[in-house]
Amino acid sequence: MAETLLQVRDLNAWYGAAHVLQGISLDVGKAEIVALVGRNGAGKTTTVRTIMGLIAKRSGTVLFDGIDLMTRQPYERFALGLGYVPEERRIVPGLTVRENLTLGLLAAHRGAAWEADAIDAIVTRFPRLGERLNQEAVTMSGGEQQMLAIARAMLSQPKMILLDEPSEGIMPALVDEMAELFIELKRGGMSLLLIEQNVELALEISDRAYNLDQGRLVHEGTSAELLADEAIRERYCGLITEHHDGA
Repeated sequence: MAETLLQVRDLNAWYGAAHVLQGISLDVGKAEIVALVGRNGAGKTTTVRTIMGLIAKRSGTVLFDGIDLMTRQPYERFALGLGYVPEERRIVPGLTVRENLTLGLLAAHRGAAWEADAIDAIVTRFPRLGERLNQEAVTMSGGEQQMLAIARAMLSQPKMILLDEPSEGIMPALVDEMAELFIELKRGGMSLLLIEQNVELALEISDRAYNLDQGRLVHEGTSAELLADEAIRERYCGLITEHHDGA
């Protein structure tokens, strides 16, 4: 594995009295794509939300680039270079595409000129967004809104992005385009922790994978190993068409 960027040890999380995550440990290396797979309700979304500091009742250790995150607020984690694209995308109604993109620069504090250059660069990578900069963002298609959410996370040039179900509700052509983007980001040195309903796709583009079941890790290995394991493929083949983690 590449040099470790994110190290999670014995991570626990609760919703009220419900012990949802039970001792999760995982690593993501620098310039590595790691997939987190499991059935609906397994705790995948809770895992990334806990890493981002969005679950109040939690315990364990989360180190990001050697820095302890457990006492840090979510905005501090973002400022340290940890990006997050939630499943619900969080596109702000009433704001244009440009204004939604600008939200991704709030923690950067690098000046107006740098911000303008950053937006120019991101719309070069996402031409559809460039054509719609002055359009109200929520009027775009689901796939275009997902691209906006990813572009917004990329704007601050994070070291790593946590992606929760990025292909959900998106046409196949855009899914392929998104997969190519993730591979390109990895080649550029970025790390990704990927929750993806299309498990076959997730395993094809990731380096390693962790399988989560009822809040516990039950299997880990290279993505090639998981793809080649017939028992795992048979057990989780339904994941390819399942939606929304519920946990």
